[in-house]
This record gives sequence, C-alpha cells and structure tokens, in this order.
Amino acid sequence: MEDAFYITTPIYYVNASPHIGHAYTTIVADVLARYHRLHGFRTFFATGTDEHGDKIAEAAQKAGVTPKEYADRISAQFRALWPELAVTNDYFIRTTDANHVDTVRRILQKVHDAGDIYFGQYEGFYCVGCERFYMEKELVDGKCPDHQTAPEYRKESNYFFRMGKYQKWLIDHIEENPEFIRPERYRNEALAFLREPLEDLCISRPKSRLTWGITLPFDNDYVTYVWFDALINYVTAVGYPDGENFRTFWPVAEHLIAKDILKPHGIYWSTMLKAAGIEPYRHLNVHGYWNVDQSKMSKSVGNVVKPLDLKDKYGLDPFRYFLMRDMVFGLDSSFSEEAFVQRINSDLANDLGNLVSRTMTMAVKYGNGKVPVPAAAVAEDRLLRETAARTVTEVEACFAELGFHKALIAIWEFINVTNKYIVEREPWLLAKDPANRVRLETILYNLLEVLRITAVLISPFMPGSAAKIQEQLGIADASGQNFDTIREWGALPPGNELKRGESLFPRVEIKAAEAGPEAIKVAAPPIKPEIAYEDFEKVDLRSAKVLAAEMVPKSNKLIRLTVEIDGERQIVAGIGKDYKPAELVGKTIVVVANLKPAKLMGVESRGMLLATDTDEGLTLLGFDRPPKTGAKIR
Repeated sequence: MEDAFYITTPIYYVNASPHIGHAYTTIVADVLARYHRLHGFRTFFATGTDEHGDKIAEAAQKAGVTPKEYADRISAQFRALWPELAVTNDYFIRTTDANHVDTVRRILQKVHDAGDIYFGQYEGFYCVGCERFYMEKELVDGKCPDHQTAPEYRKESNYFFRMGKYQKWLIDHIEENPEFIRPERYRNEALAFLREPLEDLCISRPKSRLTWGITLPFDNDYVTYVWFDALINYVTAVGYPDGENFRTFWPVAEHLIAKDILKPHGIYWSTMLKAAGIEPYRHLNVHGYWNVDQSKMSKSVGNVVKPLDLKDKYGLDPFRYFLMRDMVFGLDSSFSEEAFVQRINSDLANDLGNLVSRTMTMAVKYGNGKVPVPAAAVAEDRLLRETAARTVTEVEACFAELGFHKALIAIWEFINVTNKYIVEREPWLLAKDPANRVRLETILYNLLEVLRITAVLISPFMPGSAAKIQEQLGIADASGQNFDTIREWGALPPGNELKRGESLFPRVEIKAAEAGPEAIKVAAPPIKPEIAYEDFEKVDLRSAKVLAAEMVPKSNKLIRLTVEIDGERQIVAGIGKDYKPAELVGKTIVVVANLKPAKLMGVESRGMLLATDTDEGLTLLGFDRPPKTGAKIR
C-alpha cells in the first residue's frame, strides 16, 4: 500500500491580514509536505480561511461592506500570499464554499439524529473576540483572559452538543496514544482541561442577532457556532464522507496549530469526530508564539511583522530558513531584524554560500567545467562520507519529532565539516602539480557530491536555493533527487556540465553604531541593461500637483488621485498602505505623463507616479524647491 501523508494548517480567521505567525505555521506545513514528497509519500496539504461568525459581521459593518465582501477581500490576501512564500498547498478551503456548507450540515444532522444535540437555555458572559461564553470563574478581574475586555452578559436559547458525554473516552484516547497531541507539554495541558467536568458546547446562534453563518439543517432560525463550522474543514478538504481522498488521507491526518487554539482542536474537534462516527486524526502538532523583540505581536502596539516585507527585503529562502532555524517547535520565539541579519551573514553567506561558491569556482577552474571521475576513496575522505550518511539519518530522526531547528543544525554541521575538509585538503595547492591530478579530481568530486546531498537536505526549507545548487551541478531533472538518492555516496554522474551561478546569499551590512541609529542595509537590486538616450527620451516625466485623493472602493491599497499637469487627469496608485489620501492633497509629485492608460480594479489610470523604498515603506519622489506644475523632468 502506498504511503500517504495529510497535513493541515488551521484555517485563518479573516478578521486581520496575514502576519509572521500565519506565515510560520504555513511554512512549517509546507516543509513537512515537501519532506514527505521527497520520501515518496502521496501527500495532501490543505490550508484556507475561516469566514463566519460575530467578529466578521462586526468588522464588515465597520468597513461598510457585506460580510461576504469583507471575507472575500481578506481571504484573497491569504490565497495570494502562499505562492509568494513558495507554499505548495494542494487545496485552499473557504468556509463559505458550497461543498463545506453541505458537509457541515450533513455532520450536524448526523450528530443531531444520534441524540447528541439538544435545545436548551444558556446564560453567561459572552466575549465577541473569542466568540464563546465564559463562566464567571474563568474571567480575570471580570474580563476575558485573552482580550482583556469586559464580556457581555447574555441569556439565550440555543442548541448544545453533548460534549461532556465523550469526556471519559477522550481522556482514555489521549492517555493510550501519547503522540496524539504533541509536544508533550500540550498533551498535558489538554489533560488538565479534562480534569474539570466538560460542559456541553453551545453550537448555535439565533438569527435574531447573527445571520452570518451556516443555517442549522434542523432549525432555520439558527446558524452554526463558528467552531462547529470551522473545524469540519479538515474533513471537507479531503472529500468526506465517501471521496477517495478521504479514504486515503484521513487515517493519516496531521493538524498543525498555534497553542492558542489547543482547546478547540484538542477537545471540541476530537469529541465532534467521535460523535459523528469519524476516526480521530493521527496527530495534533502545536507550536508557540512569535514575539517581536521580546514583546507579543499586537496591532495596537504596532509591532506586527508582515511576511512579504521581510521576503522582499532579504529574500524568500533566508526568511524561510530563519523561521525554521530560530524557533524550537512548541516553544515561543522572538523575532528581531538584527538576529535575522546575523543568520543571513553567518549561516547562509559564510557557511553554505561560501561552500557553494568555493566548490563551484574550483571545480570549473580545475576540472574543465565538468564533474570529474573520482578515484577510489582514501582514509582522509572517510569522515566526509560518514558525516553525509549520519546527517541523512539525523535529519530523518529530527523530522519524526518535529525538531526542525535540530535538522538544520545537523545539516550545518555537515556543511562545516565540508568547509574544514577544503581547508585541510588544499585543492588549490594540488592543482599546481599535474602529478596530483587524480587526487585533485577525487577531492573535487567529493565536494560536488556534498553539494548534491546538501541540496536535497535543504530543499524542504529553502527550495529556491536547492534548485539553484542542482542547476549548477548540471542536474537536469531535480525531481529524481530525493532521500533515497542521498543515502548512498556517489550518485552524482561524472561528466555533468557545471554552471557557476550568482552568489546564493549576498551579505547584509549593518551600519556602524557611530553613524547613528543602527540600520540594516541590503545590497541594491542589480542595474538593468543599458539603454540609448533616445529610449529615455520617449519617457515624458512631469511635475504634477495632487488636487484630490480617495481610496478605491473594495481595495486596501489603491488610491485614486486627481492631478494637474496640462489639465486635470486621474492616476491610480497602490500606495494606500503607506499614505492616507488626505496626506497627498497639495503635494507636487513626479509622474510618467505619457504612459498608455490602464484599468486597475475597473478604474482608469492615465499615468504613473514615481516612488522608492525606505525602511518605513514607500516614499514619493518630490522636489527640494517648488516646481512649476506640469514642468518637464530632465
């Protein structure tokens, strides 16, 4: 029977844009999916967005749009982000999808028919942020322990799931399956929840106060509570109840979540599955929080880290590497830009980047640009081969226990052993004497073989860099490179054409302290190919005064500007994250006046304004003295 692997992220709630926490969870899932594909597993990777509930309805009302319009907007941000981060999900689910709505209603009806859903009355303290009722004893100084806000006291008639009925079963299941929830600290936390009597779960909201949800199949006056809707996505995604994917992947399902949603996933979801007659998932894998400079990320504090900002500034693979290297899975970690830069310069530029550059330079220079034919190994080569075999085994063991940082440490020990091998063998000296030719070619082959093995080992973490290394090695079909091919030494074919590439990881410079506040400087993008002066003359740059500005409806970054050049005209620019419309009125900016008109979100734009990057975001090009309106820029 074919090995299978199913990994899910939590579906992300569409009340906020993606941040580094969302990126981390999804990249971990991607690393696991890529790793299992390299082992020949039939793999399915699902992610998506959670779109119903009070919070969405309230956020939509504040934004002046319908809940569906609001959900569409934020969900699109998540969907667009994942390809930018090289995430290879097989499925993107939305809880507003028709097939998901049908699945939720099917399971609700099944549990209701079995007698595990009943109608009753509930009163208590309701937190909109958590979308749940609290008992008074759970409050801290009368406030929600998570949101630090006073909940509303509500009394309502609702439907309830007999969750307490399955408490004994769940305790037994967790104790009999120690790996069901991991790491162990979160298994123990779940068992601590279960030491107290498990109350039945309120699973509905009356339409009299909330219409944005899935209507109960047995009562049209109520919608489904968001958790009884959202958690079901994991079986919807694989075609419950009778899809081939469900039969293949559900028995090996692995969920990946942050620690703040342990209770819904470990308690609610487990008992829901039991009541619905569905076998439990295999593992619930729980990670910690990313803090920023030792402080918890918060929109109100203004320290939310945006993944694309880091990816665009430092490169995708360094971003993925840092996240996987600097967090111990299960524990909290702290993000700082300084630590990020140090990782780039030490681990990536100095260690891996230097190894690739030195090896390829010598192999091309001394080996006629081809993979040489090695001679029989000698004793001084044994350590390199043994380290390679041991590293493969260690990486596999680390993945089995979710020790991603340990896997990278093991790979980097291999890289460091190889760098030491170069220093000790001194190939540049051997190259001076033709009598050493055979030995030189063997050393070069060994170094190239290390790069082949390393490329496979790092490919789940840094797929772009792995592909570049394989390309330099002349490996035409990288799909044939997997863990089976790196268990044995010597699979790199002699005679492959080698191709030197650009530096994998340019160093990032940190300005000296005496130059002012510490700032990080990244190498500037490469200059484009030269053009003739006649080509430049075709571009008509003009000074333009901004007369009016407003946000484009349904866009979070497009601003419609009315500018004066030789008359009034309209320009649409994606600067809404860096400027408010009111800030732009009265400014004189630089625009391309003769650009062919284009439509952005259905709004015509006649021109393009000029801007550049700063550490704080975009800044518009302007003037140190007031220019004439419409003056030509030359």
